[in-house]
Amino acid sequence: MTADPTRPDILVVDDEIQIRRLLRLTLEAAGYAVREAPTAQAGQAELVRRGPDAVILDLGLPDESGIELLRRLREWSPVPVVILSVLGQEDRKVAALDAGADDYLTKPFGSAELLARLRALLRRIKPAVAASRFRFGRIEVDLAARRVARDGAPLHLTSMEYALLQLFVAHRDKVLTHRQILRELWGPNAERHTHYLRTYMLRLRRKLEDDADFPRHFLTESGVGYRFVSEPAGT
Repeated sequence: MTADPTRPDILVVDDEIQIRRLLRLTLEAAGYAVREAPTAQAGQAELVRRGPDAVILDLGLPDESGIELLRRLREWSPVPVVILSVLGQEDRKVAALDAGADDYLTKPFGSAELLARLRALLRRIKPAVAASRFRFGRIEVDLAARRVARDGAPLHLTSMEYALLQLFVAHRDKVLTHRQILRELWGPNAERHTHYLRTYMLRLRRKLEDDADFPRHFLTESGVGYRFVSEPAGT
């Protein structure tokens, strides 16, 4: 069957037939075209044969780890990848994100959350004219002028706070692990110094969130890292 070019094409790589059926029903009802692969080898063949718009990838495949498939994929493709992980596999989720995954969901997962995260990833990769100004909540960031304002009033950010904000804006709606952020901003020798990051996240939330104790944009992914959400769910 020929894929409909007007519908985003999603490849599901999972060995559980019940999960594949659930994902197919959910995704097709939301307007996506769906292809399935039960193994890493079959997933690799589908990826090469016709590149999808996004991949939903299980970590526990029968012939090979999903992380290994992801690493090979990242050698030649930036396609968005959402990882499926069973409860208690936090270390594997972190490894997958470090290997290049864009997001993850824990089994069992909610269909609405899956669709919301998929929409966010597909929005982020759509070709668009780069804009120097970016808004979220009451905050406006002018990347060209390196200015940040709340309700039009200038906000002062230190150079490191601004660098952290730039990183989140560039990867909005994507989970960034502690290791990724530390390596990017402080270098490879800082990957274990998570206290650096906690300190700067608190500063950023105090300056950019309406309530730093209940952040809506700079979210913690427990045990994994952080996610910047420009449009919180329910808004």
